[in-house]
Amino acid sequence: MILFQTQDLAFNNLIYYPDMEIPKKCVTFIAGESGSGKSTLLRLLNGTLTQSHGDIFYEGKNILDIHSIHLRREVLLIGQSVFLFDKTIRENFKMFYDYREEQVPDDEVQHHFLHLCRIAFDLDKSCTTMSGGERQRVYLAIYLSFQPPVILFDEPTAALDTENSHSVMRNIIEFSKEKGITLIVVSHDNSLAETFAEKTIFLKKGW
Repeated sequence: MILFQTQDLAFNNLIYYPDMEIPKKCVTFIAGESGSGKSTLLRLLNGTLTQSHGDIFYEGKNILDIHSIHLRREVLLIGQSVFLFDKTIRENFKMFYDYREEQVPDDEVQHHFLHLCRIAFDLDKSCTTMSGGERQRVYLAIYLSFQPPVILFDEPTAALDTENSHSVMRNIIEFSKEKGITLIVVSHDNSLAETFAEKTIFLKKGW
């Protein structure tokens, strides 16, 4: 089943995309040279950016006809920049959930998602004392806990070493398969795509 379909897609009349189809409940990697529009494509898919030409269809419906907040909650983008409040892990979970006006999960659930992302810290640990890789994994755990139908990852393991990046990605994929979540991933780590991609879409400049 096709989740996303694009036709004659362009952004700012500078980046032009081939027509593409992204299947549902699949792990799709977006690959290509720098400047080919990989990160921009993710932002187009969840409506953070608006195309200058062409159409994007989400489950057969033009995304311009879908309310932007609804779309972004269904198609959740986890960007390259990690943002955490200068508070504990538990407080960060609460603040992210408060922002979405949703009930924060209990401690057991929070620990479950931290475990998926290979974080063994107590919930009362301050995020200010963590390394970049640890902060990235806490950030991933919080976003993963929302369990949206679609997750767009932009360099999800950039701050992690090879062992941790593969372990975290493997856990996320196993969880997503269990829950029927579609994953669309941009990563410069070719080994991730070679190991985990069920489909790869290659972009290049000058389409």
